Amino acid sequence: MSSELRLSFRPDHRLTEVMRLRVQSLQQRGEKRPDGERLLRPDEAVYRLDFPRRSLRFSRWTVRFARAGRLTVTATSQLWTPDLTHLMTRQLLEPAGEFWRAAGDPGGAPVRCCDADTHEFGERIAELAKIRKATYFLFAFAGGCSPETVDASITFTVDG
Repeated sequence: MSSELRLSFRPDHRLTEVMRLRVQSLQQRGEKRPDGERLLRPDEAVYRLDFPRRSLRFSRWTVRFARAGRLTVTATSQLWTPDLTHLMTRQLLEPAGEFWRAAGDPGGAPVRCCDADTHEFGERIAELAKIRKATYFLFAFAGGCSPETVDASITFTVDG
C-alpha cells in the first residue's frame, strides 16, 4: 500500500541572515570571497526541507506564483550550516529546479518548468532523504516574484 507525503519548503530566516552577514562582513573589510565559496545573492534566500521518512519516491512538484516571475531552486549536497562552515560552490547539486510564470499567462494556467530537469531534481532529493533528516536549498527569485508571492512543495510516494 502506498501513500503520498507532501513536504513544504520552509524559509530558514536565521541561516539566510547569517549568509547575508557574511557578504556584508567581506564588503566592509574590502575582502574578496575565498576561492570556491558561494555567497548569497540579494535575490536569494535559504530554505529547508525536513524528511520525516527515509524511503521516498519522487512524485511531483507543486509551485504556485501569485504573479509572474521565476524561481530557481538549488539543493546543497551535504548537511550544511553556515555557522559551522561556508557554503562552497561544489556543494550545490545540478540540475536546479527552474519554475516560472509569464506575465501573459492566465491565472489558472499551470506553472512552467523544464520537466526533465525538475523530475531528475526531485529524484535526487528523494535520494538525499535516505541519508539525512533535512536538506538546505537556495531559492533565487527573479522577474517580480519574491518569498511572499511563491509557495513551493514537493510530493513523494511512501511505501507503507
